Amino acid sequence: METRPIYHQTDENIRGHVFCSFLALVLKKEFDKRLSRVNLDYEWNDVMRDLLALQEVILEDGNRKVAIRTQCKGISSGVFKAVGVAMPPTIKEIK
Repeated sequence: METRPIYHQTDENIRGHVFCSFLALVLKKEFDKRLSRVNLDYEWNDVMRDLLALQEVILEDGNRKVAIRTQCKGISSGVFKAVGVAMPPTIKEIK
């Protein structure tokens, strides 16, 4: 996780920032726990790189819309399995 100096003007903004930071740490810990349950040990930068490489494009032809997903590369499929989320289909029709 990247950090940088953050300057807040109000107590409400400080509380919001602390809450978001705490939530991010809780989510990261749960993510690491789920990876370890299936004996995976991925570096955070590798996870982010491979998940960011996943993209979806929507094509329209008249009344028909189709979403096309890029190929899974690296560790992204393992990440999806570890957290219990189904990989989006490669091609799906949007109604």
